[in-house]
Amino acid sequence: MDVSIAVPDDVGRLLQARWGNLPQRTLEALALEAYRAGVLTEAEVQRMLGLASRWEVEAFLKRAQVDLDYTEADLEQDIATVRRLTSA
Repeated sequence: MDVSIAVPDDVGRLLQARWGNLPQRTLEALALEAYRAGVLTEAEVQRMLGLASRWEVEAFLKRAQVDLDYTEADLEQDIATVRRLTSA
């Protein structure tokens, strides 16, 4: 889906000068806010931004100082998976 926003030219130039690739920064801001709000998962953020791995997503979220949505149940599941894989 293509989405367009209107930004006054002078504001756009200011933002572009400060942040470089304004369309990419806008997409990243949208992904971050949607993740914070619980609308998107890490996998959806990965797809939206075209990131190659979950590690890139986690690094992106860390740079933005966004807490990962990783629960104790997730940790227990990961531990069980590692145990299962290492015992085979």
